Amino acid sequence: MVSPEFRINVEDDDGSCHVCRFSSPFIQTRLYNAFIGKIKENQDRSVIALDPLDTLDDVFNTSDLNIPVLLRRYKDYLKRMKDRGEDPWTDQPRRKSDFHLTEAVGHFHLYHWLSMALRKRCIIRPEFPTGNGKVDLHLLCNKDNKKGLIEVKSFVNAYEVKDSIAQAANYALKTKHESITIAMFAPFTDENILSQLSVTETIDDVTINVVAIGQG
Repeated sequence: MVSPEFRINVEDDDGSCHVCRFSSPFIQTRLYNAFIGKIKENQDRSVIALDPLDTLDDVFNTSDLNIPVLLRRYKDYLKRMKDRGEDPWTDQPRRKSDFHLTEAVGHFHLYHWLSMALRKRCIIRPEFPTGNGKVDLHLLCNKDNKKGLIEVKSFVNAYEVKDSIAQAANYALKTKHESITIAMFAPFTDENILSQLSVTETIDDVTINVVAIGQG
């Protein structure tokens, strides 16, 4: 069960931190709509979410949603944007420490794409990205009786990928899910490295998939 409470941490230039807590799912939805609206403003709407003939059969023809296959469609979408000269990461928030995109950028952009790609088939239930280690996106497809879990992470180094895998496995166990997928956004686009980071492991009978996604 997802906690109805979530929060936003805002850090001032002097290092002080202000925390805003929200306990209403309505507020969460409105916040998501506001952020997604900003993403839409920066995108070419002519770039469709899926290939026109793609029915996602390989995503739905398993006991639960095949999330790694679905995320490969997302990577194809990013490539189509790039081929058209569109950059979804332009003018997006970056961390002060290393100037890499914040985790929330990938979170909201992926949520936006999932909403387009799975419209009328699935409900994407988000958790606000507060860095609490819990699953970020729950996919519920009632018509097909399918479900899936996605945790959005930012790549820092190879060691922390291992920590993310262990953390994801622990959460899946607590929520009685057999699998979980980590969408790992990385500040590089070398497909050779991204493919090596995209691994599948099994811990305590839980399947953990890592799909590395480049942010140019």
